[in-house]
Amino acid sequence: MSTTTSKPISTATTEIWNEIKTLFQNFKFGFNSAPSIDEEIKRLALQRQELITKLIVSTIGTIVTIGVSYYGLKWLFNQLDPSKKDNEEFQLRAKALMKKIGVNVQLTEHELSMASNLVIPSSMKTEWKDIGGLQEIIEEIKEAVIDPFKHKELFASTRLVEPPKGVLLYGPPGCGKTMIAKAIAKATGARFLSLNVSSLVDKWYGESQKKAEAIFTLARKLQPTIIFIDEIDSFLRQRSFDDHEASSMIKTQFMSFWDGLTTDDRCQIVVIGATNRPKDVDPAILRRMPSKFYIGLPNLEQRKEILKLVLQNESVHHSVNLDEIAVLTEGWSGSDLRELCRAAAVLRVRKLIKLSEEITSTSSIPTSLGELDAEDFKKAFERLNQGKIMMTSSTVYQQFCID
Repeated sequence: MSTTTSKPISTATTEIWNEIKTLFQNFKFGFNSAPSIDEEIKRLALQRQELITKLIVSTIGTIVTIGVSYYGLKWLFNQLDPSKKDNEEFQLRAKALMKKIGVNVQLTEHELSMASNLVIPSSMKTEWKDIGGLQEIIEEIKEAVIDPFKHKELFASTRLVEPPKGVLLYGPPGCGKTMIAKAIAKATGARFLSLNVSSLVDKWYGESQKKAEAIFTLARKLQPTIIFIDEIDSFLRQRSFDDHEASSMIKTQFMSFWDGLTTDDRCQIVVIGATNRPKDVDPAILRRMPSKFYIGLPNLEQRKEILKLVLQNESVHHSVNLDEIAVLTEGWSGSDLRELCRAAAVLRVRKLIKLSEEITSTSSIPTSLGELDAEDFKKAFERLNQGKIMMTSSTVYQQFCID
């Protein structure tokens, strides 16, 4: 009885080939000198079976090793991922939001990740009355964006008045572009999906593209939806040869799904972008934003209106002259004017605390701020104006070419 020993696959293959050649030689020179044919066939069959077994075992071992290595490394990276806890919290928050708005739809893992940036209309506090000095722009936006949402039947009757799928708000920083986007969502009752560009970036190849797709699939499931991209120039800037492959693929994927909105007349999704550097935005993106609105620095009358709006619920001394403050703050944005009022209030608080401490160490701090006087605004203006780089020209925005 013969026994077989384990041999390498290459050695076993060579031996089988040699045996086959010997068998043919025996056929050529006659069977008298050859061993028994039956024994040769049995031996060759045994070696062939051994070779097949080794190939199967080797293949299975390789597949198992690759699989274990892949999932092992992925598990290790997930454990070392500093954002893992945040991602889990985002998904829990997204599920809570879905339950709150009463939308019974099945969301994928990537859609849940994007849903963490969702703001529902009922939780928004920004309305048109909260935005001062932009009445003309607001009327234009209502006609171009809001009316198609509220009267979609009228606008669906012809393609000549179809609502825009992209809106660009551009102008100096601090002039209310983000507030306008939120007011649009509030007025239309649309879900507001504020896109955080950093949430698109993923270390795994192909995951960023899936997240870009999830933005639009989520928006479709929750429509009417507004996708808002603040500082759109940092995300969809002009493409160049220096762009990273992953960044280029995200942009291409994003534009591809954006184009899908224009082919669906029933789709109630609008992409709103805000930027203070419109010339840096990719021209292909600008073509997808037919409605463009310049949100500039407020003029004299607009600054008065903003100051009145900010101080409408505050106690202001009669010595405060808003007309004079409006003249002094030429070139200031709405955000700057709000900060001026806040700084005046802070100075008032500090003054009261200091006065209370000087009178007696046991006296309590007043619970009421009292009236803001002209001296508070004067000191606040001097402090802010000292470190402020004044914007004296809006030429860069006026020269912005609308394709």
